[in-house]
Amino acid sequence: MSKTNFDPSTGQLAERKHTAQTLEPGHRKAFPLSLLCLTIGAFAIGMTEFIIMGLLPNVANDLNVSIPQAGQLITGYALGVAVGAPILTVFTHKIPQKKLLVLLMCIFIIGNALSVIAPTYGLLISARILTAFAHGTFLGVGSIMATKLVTPDRRAGAVSVVLAGLTIANIIGVPFGTFIGQQLGWRSSFGAITILGVISLFGIVRFIPVIPQGTPANLGQQFRNLIRPQVLLVLLIGAMGCGSLFAVFTYITPMLVDISGFAEQNVTWILVLFGFGVTLGNMVGGRLADWKLMPSLIVNFGILAVLLAVLTLTLHNPVLAVITIFLWGVAAFGIMPGLQIRIMNMTREAPLLATTSSHSAFNLGNAAGAYIGGFAITHTGLISVPIYAAVIAAIGLIGLLLSLFMHDKKSSFDDAENIQPVSAH
Repeated sequence: MSKTNFDPSTGQLAERKHTAQTLEPGHRKAFPLSLLCLTIGAFAIGMTEFIIMGLLPNVANDLNVSIPQAGQLITGYALGVAVGAPILTVFTHKIPQKKLLVLLMCIFIIGNALSVIAPTYGLLISARILTAFAHGTFLGVGSIMATKLVTPDRRAGAVSVVLAGLTIANIIGVPFGTFIGQQLGWRSSFGAITILGVISLFGIVRFIPVIPQGTPANLGQQFRNLIRPQVLLVLLIGAMGCGSLFAVFTYITPMLVDISGFAEQNVTWILVLFGFGVTLGNMVGGRLADWKLMPSLIVNFGILAVLLAVLTLTLHNPVLAVITIFLWGVAAFGIMPGLQIRIMNMTREAPLLATTSSHSAFNLGNAAGAYIGGFAITHTGLISVPIYAAVIAAIGLIGLLLSLFMHDKKSSFDDAENIQPVSAH
């Protein structure tokens, strides 16, 4: 029995022998080094998306704009991700996946390098939007590539390793990059991200194998997969999950300061703890999704809704608030790998457009969640925000149950279609 392996000396796939035990589902081996290259790319993407939040005053002062104007750098990036992923996928869907990853990382590097030297606000926001175009497509293609680098029983785990780059960026990358920007100027932070992009690019070129893909699916097939009711429902469920996250996360600082009574400087460490929870949830969620995909997603969404409702009560107790926030981080990101695999499973013959569009849906969920959180504060007070988020998560849970019902109904219909009528004699 043979196994496809990458030969670094030739840059091509080679065949080598292995024992049957290597591919046994129960036999766990370390994830390949090639996955790390994708994780570094996701880490750099996570930094470039969120680092601007800590540098807004520095950017505003340097470019002589107001804080709200500087805040549009965040909005512009989010819209770039939402719009850019499907557009870029449409124009690049025929490019082999390794070459596409190289192209996307080059776009990412150029966008961040332009951010370093941008002399005006207009050029900076343009550079940010250019960078954002690579965001969703890189994560979508990277997730698909990750599933091809491992055995079938580890697909969700491989996706979680790639997405771990985003979560680790929030724990290490953003605080460290913000510190660099505050000490050496905000442009140096984007310089550091550019260097990370170059490292990821080198790793992709050197270690990612060239995997034969056959004839790429045409755009019509990609689009038909995207607009299938089941796929659109899962995209909506993902948006609900992200919406429940950002409804609370956007306003977590005033909640911890005004309700829990923490000093503002202590919030940073609570957010770091939340980041550890997010990373843990991402990894555990990948393992659970490999084990039982739909049951793990349904249970996870249920736990997420309950924790958000409980947060309304525990916010009044500092210790319980911190514990709940950590557990909420675990539950919030535990759903991400499973949702990606769910989309890939439903669009197996042409997954690219649907997988990259998931990141558009997630970012739209982020924006909607932040808006709903602000609506809650205006109309029912700060303490009510977790309840609104819990309702959003509960809607996501209902969507999952509906998705499961639709799948079971289709399977029953297909089985009935396959039953041949018996002729009477």
